[in-house]
Amino acid sequence: MIDLMKNYKTFEEKIWPKIEPYANKEKVFFALKKSGFFRAPASTKYHLNYEGGLCEHSLNVTRELLRLTAGMKLAWQREASPYIVGFFHDFCKADQYILVGDHYETNKSTILLGHGRRSVQLLSELMDLTDEEKACIEFHMGAFTNKDEWNKYTGAIHEFPNVLWTHTADMVASHIVEM
Repeated sequence: MIDLMKNYKTFEEKIWPKIEPYANKEKVFFALKKSGFFRAPASTKYHLNYEGGLCEHSLNVTRELLRLTAGMKLAWQREASPYIVGFFHDFCKADQYILVGDHYETNKSTILLGHGRRSVQLLSELMDLTDEEKACIEFHMGAFTNKDEWNKYTGAIHEFPNVLWTHTADMVASHIVEM
């Protein structure tokens, strides 16, 4: 079982100080707690489909994105971007799943706008995002989206190369680190 308090403290001590200049602490922490972010699973049947899995996954993606940023010498519009993008890329999932018996199912009462797009919308209510951050979050699923979105994804990569690195960090976290 995951240590929910450890994940919360990791966010508070390692992620939040990098994000703090760009967001109101009360608003962000209230939104995270109200939405159930720290307790939500990352998925219904794939990676980290247990209580606290979403926060664990978000921390993993942040670590991978920071590793890629250092190793590949990635340039971001602002220093906090890998923290913001990595931690909040799946922000919309906080209320997406409900526990039914012993497993999670999709919460049919939430309005789905598109996985990344909804995360951008929700996060934009809490902090100002750069265009690069918006693109990285919106297109973090890469080609794991509807085929009609692929050209937009490719265009986003050409405009903001870190879109591809965000997708890579998400894939490394979900398909290597979390397996």
